[in-house]
Amino acid sequence: MESNVIYVVGIGPGAEEMMTVQAQTVLDHVDTIVGYQVYLDLLGARYQYKELISTPMKQETRRCEICFEEAEKGKSVAMICSGDAGVYGMACLMLEIGKSYPQIEIEVIPGITAATSGAAVLGAPLNHDFCVISLSDLLTPWELIERRIRAAGEGDFAIALYNPSSKKRSDYLRRACDILLESRKPDNACGYVENIGREGTKAYTCTLQELRNQQVNMFTTVFIGNSQTQMIENQLVTPRGYKTDEV
Repeated sequence: MESNVIYVVGIGPGAEEMMTVQAQTVLDHVDTIVGYQVYLDLLGARYQYKELISTPMKQETRRCEICFEEAEKGKSVAMICSGDAGVYGMACLMLEIGKSYPQIEIEVIPGITAATSGAAVLGAPLNHDFCVISLSDLLTPWELIERRIRAAGEGDFAIALYNPSSKKRSDYLRRACDILLESRKPDNACGYVENIGREGTKAYTCTLQELRNQQVNMFTTVFIGNSQTQMIENQLVTPRGYKTDEV
């Protein structure tokens, strides 16, 4: 790995077998791995001999700065993110801060994000046009999140909802469902997956009306089908439009 390049690596859900070969190769060869401690822990024993540097939550900017500081020392560096580095990950912030370090290149290494890994557990809920919306209002005003939910509902998109709940946002999933019920039928097919790609993975299917009353945790990704999505043997299937032979 080159010392004048910082690799921003999506490590997927956490399990080693769900990390891309490209991501594994980069992490095998860099000197230093920087990331939120939870993500460093997910790497397991394979990378514990590396120099590992973490910062607490809400110190993302400082985490990025550390990457550039270490690279300036001549080290090859990787910044890790769960899922994909460019989907609610650190790639954007790294590229923005990187403008101040023109001598250092940034290479983004893709990973499997919760939308696709969770969809695989449920079947094929995102098999047609879909969108991904985070319900976290830490960096995005709720008013804007609400507009996006309403637009997605009216556009009949299949939807993956990230960050559907937390201690401070215990009613946000219910609020999102209420917005969608303005344009969707109560029996619209839905589902959710807990601990995707990690120990204790659990998947559930339900209707939109039933989803409204569910309590989910912060390790859950929610899937809301479009008007054509079906439940087939406890799996969600959003048809692409192919004609199937009649029986």
